[in-house]
Parts: sequence; C-alpha cells; structure tokens
Amino acid sequence: MNAPTLSRRSFTKGLGAGIVLAFSLDPTELLAQAAPQAPRLPGSLQTNRMLDAWIRINADGTATVFTGKVELGQGILTALWQMAAEELDLPLARVTLMTNDTARSPNETFTFGSQSIENSGVALRLAGAEVRSILIGLAAEKLGVAADTLKVSDGVISAADGRKVGYGELAAGANLKREATAQVKPKDPASHKIVGQSVPRIDIPAKVFGGAAYVQDMRPAGMVHGRAVRPPRYGSTLESVDEGAVKSMPGVLAVVRDGSFLGVIAEREEQAIKAREALIKSAKWKAGPELPDPDKIYEYLKSRPAQTAVVNEKKGMVLAGARVHEATYTKPYMSHGSIGPSCALAEFKDGKFTVWSHGQGMFPMRNDLAKGLKLPASQIRCIHVEGSGCYGHNGADDAAMDAALLARAVPGRPVRVQWMRDDEFAWAPYGCAMAMHVKAALDSEGRIADWDYELWSNTHSMRPNDPDGNNLLASWYLAEPQKHGTPRGVPIQFGGGADRNAVPLYDFPNQRVTNNLIAEMPLRASALRTLGAYSNVVASECFMDEMAALAKADPVAFRLAHMKEPRARAVIEKVAQMADWKAGEAGSLARGRGIAFSKYKNLACYVACVADVEIDRATGKVRVSHIWAATDSGQVINPDGLKNQIEGGAIQAASWTLYEHVRFDRNGIHTRDWASYPMMTMPEVPKVTVELINRPNERPLGSGEGSQGPAGAAIVNAVAHATGKRLRDLPLDAGKVKAAIG
Repeated sequence: MNAPTLSRRSFTKGLGAGIVLAFSLDPTELLAQAAPQAPRLPGSLQTNRMLDAWIRINADGTATVFTGKVELGQGILTALWQMAAEELDLPLARVTLMTNDTARSPNETFTFGSQSIENSGVALRLAGAEVRSILIGLAAEKLGVAADTLKVSDGVISAADGRKVGYGELAAGANLKREATAQVKPKDPASHKIVGQSVPRIDIPAKVFGGAAYVQDMRPAGMVHGRAVRPPRYGSTLESVDEGAVKSMPGVLAVVRDGSFLGVIAEREEQAIKAREALIKSAKWKAGPELPDPDKIYEYLKSRPAQTAVVNEKKGMVLAGARVHEATYTKPYMSHGSIGPSCALAEFKDGKFTVWSHGQGMFPMRNDLAKGLKLPASQIRCIHVEGSGCYGHNGADDAAMDAALLARAVPGRPVRVQWMRDDEFAWAPYGCAMAMHVKAALDSEGRIADWDYELWSNTHSMRPNDPDGNNLLASWYLAEPQKHGTPRGVPIQFGGGADRNAVPLYDFPNQRVTNNLIAEMPLRASALRTLGAYSNVVASECFMDEMAALAKADPVAFRLAHMKEPRARAVIEKVAQMADWKAGEAGSLARGRGIAFSKYKNLACYVACVADVEIDRATGKVRVSHIWAATDSGQVINPDGLKNQIEGGAIQAASWTLYEHVRFDRNGIHTRDWASYPMMTMPEVPKVTVELINRPNERPLGSGEGSQGPAGAAIVNAVAHATGKRLRDLPLDAGKVKAAIG
C-alpha cells in the first residue's frame, strides 16, 4: 500500500534469502517463552496460567467463566460455554461467560485461524476439570470421606450416605489464585451431557428479535456521533480545509484535525453525516502515489522484490518419460463485504479511555491505540462488543482509533464512529491478490511423480500489535505520523499465511513448494478469512482435476490413489457417497459436478466438498445448485454450530468464486458500494448438505475456515466439467464463462 509506503528495501531473491518467519506475539507469550523453568501448558493456559483468570466460583453456586476469544457470528461463545459447564458439572443456566475485556479477561491475543476451540476451549476444559477437582477435595474434607467416593451433579457434591454440599458453600475456601497444572484429566467423552449437544446459540436471540446485538446498536447516555474524512487515495496529504464553515453547521460540536487526519463530532448522526460531506467538499488534498494498472496486477506483483523461500521439499526418483503439465491460477483482491460497516465507541474521561469495538483482539488493539494516543496501555480499556459481520481484519480496529482521536475533543461524552459504506470498501484491509503456478509430472502408471508449486502474494497479516509500528489506519495520517508494521509471513508450523494449505497432503514422491512474499503492497491487505488457504486449495485441487484428466482417471479415484491419510480418505469417500458420485460421469454445456478436499492448515479439520453447477449458455452465468460437505473436526462440541460454519463457509466460497473482486485503477479504489462489489444474493444461495464424522475421543479441530477452499475448488472444477474449458482466473463471472464457451 502506498500510504504510508511500505518498505521498499531490497530482498535477495532466491533460496538463500529465506522468508520472514517472525510474526506479532503478545508480550505475555514472549514472557512465557523466556521462562523455561515453567512447564509448558496446553492451549491458552500457557500464556494465562492462573486458574482465576478463567473461572470463578460464586457464593450462590454459580460460576463466572472468562475467555479472551470473541464472538464474530461463528457461535464460539456458545461452544466455549458448553465446554466450561461440562467440566464444572454445572447446568448452562448457572454458568455466565464473559467475553474479551482488557480489564478482566485472559489475554488470548486475537480470535483468528480457527483456533478458539483448540486454544481457549482446551484452556477452559483443563481449568474446569482442575477447579472441579479442587471443589471435590474441599467437599471430601468437609464431609470426612475419600474424594473418589464422591459424586457431582449440577454443582452439588454427594457422599454415598446422602450428605451433600454445594459449590456455593465451598466457594470461599476454594483458592483459585494459583497456577493451573493441567494435570487433572477432563471428563470421559462418554459421560458428556452438554458437549456434543446442539445447544441454541446465546448470541442469536437479540439478533432475531431486534435487541441490542451489535456495537452498532449501542446508545450510552450522553453519546454523540463522529465521522472521519478519508483522502482520495492512499498516501494523500491534507493541504487545507474550511473548518469554520463546518463548525457553524447545526449540531456540530467539534472539527478535529491532526495532520491529515480529519473528523467531525455532532449531536446527531445525520448532522455528523452532513458535516462529513461538507468537509469532503472543502478539503484540498495532495494526492498520493498512483496505483498499478489493474489489468497487470499479477505481473506487477511478480516484478516486485520478494522474500523467496522453499517452505517444503521432498525428493525421490522421477522416471524418464513422465508427462508434464503446468498451469497458473489467480485470485484478485477481495473485500470482507461486512453487512454492517465498522463501528466503535470511545469515551475519554479523567485522562483515561474506554473503547468499545468489534475488533478481533482487544489486547493487541489496545497496544496500538496506546502508541497512537501516546499513552500507557494501562490508561486504555478495550471492551469487545460483537459487530454485524466479519471474519478477518476489516476496519473495526481502525474505527476504534478514529473514535479515540475524536473522543479527546469532547471529554466525558461517548463518541460513536460509524464508518460509511465507502469507508469500509475503500479503506478497510483486503484479502490480497495472489498468483499460483503449478507444474507436475505424471508417470507411466498414471500417478503424480513430481509436484512443483509456487505462489506470489503480499502478507496476509497486518493486524494491530506489530512490534515495529502501528497498524491502525489513522495513525499514519497524524501530524506526527507513525509508520506501519513490517509485512511478515506466518510460520508454516502455525498454519502459514500466504502459503497456508500450499503444502499438499497427498502422497507425492517429489514435491517442492515455494513462497514469494512481496513486501510492497499496492493495496492495503491483511487477514481475510482463511488467509492464503482458499487460493491455494483452489489452485492445487483444480490442478489435481487437471492431472486426473491427463491420466484419464476419475477425480475421486485419482485423489484416493494419492492419499494415505485415513481421515482424509474417509471424508473424500463420505462426500462421494453423499452426492451419489458416479465414476466417469461427464458434464454437459448446461451442468457440471466437481469435487475437492483439504485439511485446513494441514493442522485442523478435514473437509471434502462436491458441487453441482448449472450454466446459462446465453449469459454465461453460473448457478451453484447444491454443495455437499463431509467434515471431520474430531470431537464435535456443538453439532448444529459446526454445521453452520461449514454451510456458511461454503456459501461464502461460492460468492468469492463467482462474483467478488475489488475494482480500482491508477487513481484509486472504485469499489465504494454494493453496485461496484457484487456478491451472491439470497435467491442464489445453493442448497448445502453437511454431514459430520464425529470422533469424540479425538481432540476437537478448528473448523471455522475449513470449507471455503474445498467448496470454491469444487465449484471451479464443476464449471470446467460443464464447459469443457478450464478457467483459472477468479472470479468466474458470467463474462469469463461466456467467453470460454463461445
């Protein structure tokens, strides 16, 4: 991105240069890493080691449970609530779950990467088991019996002779101000009564019945309304503005200018909107650098200096005479397209800030707010309130910075900053454009003998809390501008970033995966749901279909012939059964069917999808009629919630695959509204059928981002089978499809 310009320092291209593997860590994790004497604890217990950071038993026998993860619409708070209640042996009605608040929550950094169950859930499960054990021990002392003779039900501990004691009676003597040991074994899955049930989500009623469900709905006493004014394009400088005329408008309380940051505060929202429009008309800007030619964006990215690294390599024998095939796939910049534009509230009172935000990490956001406001983090409290739609890094954190900068002008009054639709589309980070080149060799037996995969991408993580800078938008435009953080790659052992799911799970004797991380960002990019996984799964799974065609093999059989992993084979076989897949079934110019598979991050859930498409030959428009998905997420916590995630991911992938891309030219971003960013509409949503392979004795696997890649790849493969033409440049909009079929 050109405002401020990202580092243009040269990076040596080639294997010897390596790739940046550092990424933003919270100070608590750094401290934990620096303390080798402390035993490593599972999940988020490692960096939040005190039991009372997670669970408190109250005098009335209820429990208050804390998590540093946040609700994004994925239903995670319900699942965590279930896991805690199960281990505590309390009914759900007697367990209160508190979400992310820097004044009282464990610091779990961000809610991202489908890691909430794996990290926060594991921590709550182990903490709950240990707290329950402590309470049983206290009951044994009180009742004068052996602990292993006691039984627990609904927060009541009973002895064999009928005597009972409740959690509330033991609460005062339960010292939870101690480090967790993670040594108490959680309950046997066979005894679960709450985990494994489709408990109704706790976040849904307010959304359905018009309650105050979102930060956008907050209306605290004394609240006023703020708006920020953005420049024409990245890197622009504000030269002049008629502040006086705007200050005299009805309801306007203040015009705030700090360098090239410009905002307004008014009593009513419509007054703030009108004042913003007036500021836009009067502001004179020195335009920032031009953007690249959008028609040559992939060539542009490939021409930039890159950090190049081979992230995976396996060498074996390649027989002479192997048939070689290669192809290049591309994915454009994509927006989060949140239904509700970003919003935040901030109050400045007695020298301290309180900020309400739907960002995905309150502690990291607080650290960047502290940098931007030049205050100690201890003087800022950040409270998460759900926002109306986002999986990834959208404008939520930036809106919080806007609100805080404006709140200083009206101490004691909460300032609500609601981004406008054009703010969200033009200024929030995008999922970055990517190019993927695949080359493979097929031996005489019709098996892949060599696989070479190379990708080009910007970073997929420019979230707050980078140690080298400030990643909040407004901080770059202040009179004393702060630099952005350093573009970094996410280590492959943590699932990868641009190279997420680039390493094949299939059994190839030779393989090489190369990641070209491009530091310079022409458009602002960061984390969009799945990071690089969607693009890499689409490229690799579509290329698997191309290789199957070269081998004259059925796509399902071809995948199974290259797959040894039993759980991966199981979901491929399951989805083929669900969709009644027939080997060798040919497509037509009207209909097609495709299949694809991935194990998300090569670490999380297994998902295989089959998609059926119908094509209007006159217009080229593709309609996805049905998607089937087979999913193995290990132990299932909430079946309905898990199905929701797989269904939603498949629908989102259908929209990405057929419609979505950010429009821009050299003068700036043109995607400013829904007309310039088409996406799938409700009547176009396909039927989605999901079946879960529950493995209660396996650990639960992250699943929030598991279906996007295989669903998208299955759709692209279905279009190829319907048209007989292989389209490799996303999205597969009607114009591209019509041109392909002629």
